[in-house]
Amino acid sequence: MFDVSHIDFDPHTTRVALIAGGTSGEREISLNSREGAKGALEQAGYEITCFDPAEREDMQALIEGNFDVAFLCLHGKGGEDGAIQGFCETIDLPYTGPGIWSSATAIDKAKTKVFYEKAGIRTPEAVELTIGQNLSTESILSKVGSKCAVKAATEGSSLGVYIVEGEESIKQAIKDAFEIDSSIIIERYVSGIELTNVVLGEGEGSFALPTIQIVPKNDSYDFESKYAPGGCVHICPAEISEEATKLVQESAIKAHQALQCQGVSRTDFILDENGAAWALETNTLPGMTATSLLPDAAKAAGISFPDLCTYLIDQAFKKTKRRR
Repeated sequence: MFDVSHIDFDPHTTRVALIAGGTSGEREISLNSREGAKGALEQAGYEITCFDPAEREDMQALIEGNFDVAFLCLHGKGGEDGAIQGFCETIDLPYTGPGIWSSATAIDKAKTKVFYEKAGIRTPEAVELTIGQNLSTESILSKVGSKCAVKAATEGSSLGVYIVEGEESIKQAIKDAFEIDSSIIIERYVSGIELTNVVLGEGEGSFALPTIQIVPKNDSYDFESKYAPGGCVHICPAEISEEATKLVQESAIKAHQALQCQGVSRTDFILDENGAAWALETNTLPGMTATSLLPDAAKAAGISFPDLCTYLIDQAFKKTKRRR
């Protein structure tokens, strides 16, 4: 379980490379996460230097610098897809969050579903399409129904997500999604309560934080709802039954383990009217902005933001020791 009282390093002498920005569609969110994490890390006493992968000079300085750990606040492509994780491993720099394989798998919604299903986690039926692939709208409708979610397969923060109904709307959403990504999924729409669950740790030692209920301003938890002030309300712990809470938390842990996540992950769910929890996607580098869910869940569990950051750094060191 959560414990930072026995860490074997001193935050005051630990040099942290805080990596954020990048070139994905989530750049601005990443920079906001950097500010949130920076404040918490400074409060914990760490020595921090910020780096932006969009700047070649920054990456050169990161290679040449003598840092103890990279604290990752990158989101989307280049950040949650294994790219920066591979870079850190190449220069032998411990980093927060899951590893290369976990990141590359979890960012791909279609591949993630394969591991959900193997682990016995409910997930809505979906059709995967790549640019140039021909599949009739009738075939899609027969599998996922007339109301569905069209999603860019390897984007986060609800970029390229369209909730649509009817053949013409689906065709247009597919066209729009392909402008954002070369791979998309068309997923059966499930209505219900929107929930998310953070999991910390690794393997059998993984544990869930309190479940968060999301009440978006819009019809779905889209980009605006996630990041605009007042875009949604987070209720933590979620106002659902103990049985439903247990189901969601157990499913989140299963997802974390199935994707071999280390340190942290956050899985989003829909709880339908029959009490079934449907997993939608797993995030390997959850946001750390003022409106982000990870700090909210930690706070509800009695974990301060600085202690959360220290825990993630401790997990980074342990992961690197195992790899070596």
